Amino acid sequence: MKIQKVNLDYVLGVNSELPKTEKPEFVLAGRSNVGKSSFINAFINRKAYARTSSTPGKTRTINFYNINDAFYLVDLPGYGYAATGPVEQEKWARMINRYFDRSQQIEEVIQLIDIRHDPTALDLEMFRYITSATGYEPIVILTKLDKIKRSQVKKQIETIRKALNATADCTMIAFSAESKQGLDEIYRIFDTVLDTNQLT
Repeated sequence: MKIQKVNLDYVLGVNSELPKTEKPEFVLAGRSNVGKSSFINAFINRKAYARTSSTPGKTRTINFYNINDAFYLVDLPGYGYAATGPVEQEKWARMINRYFDRSQQIEEVIQLIDIRHDPTALDLEMFRYITSATGYEPIVILTKLDKIKRSQVKKQIETIRKALNATADCTMIAFSAESKQGLDEIYRIFDTVLDTNQLT
């Protein structure tokens, strides 16, 4: 996959109407501060297109990134940042539920989890929610790969798979936004899904 064109087509707030994109949608879900913005910038090969912040929970909208006029990368609000408060978190939850209920274009859901730590209770809840809402397990991208030793990677992947109670078929990819390790494998998955979509 070669990223030639990127545009932020839609930014949806709590009460926004969902767009009819008529293009495949790849959805990103992850805990606040897991590195979603860094993943997006690495994926689209732009240094600061998606804004990163030292303040977790900054993304409070659903952002639709149009990639190559071929598909959308849909960035959901980061979950689990307590400082937003329970009322704000409830609004985000309703917005996410509405998106999953109404979108007809979701092809894959990607959940980002920090490879350094066991999944949080909210990570587990989101994994189960995605599986229930879509009927299949999400692709799990384990971020911040550059923060652990190479000898620890296999063990951490196994630990996270077990904690999530994920099947052996659940795709898990260790990823570093710094070195771009894992990015080629992610591109291959997108290409395969898009090629299959064109044939159906």
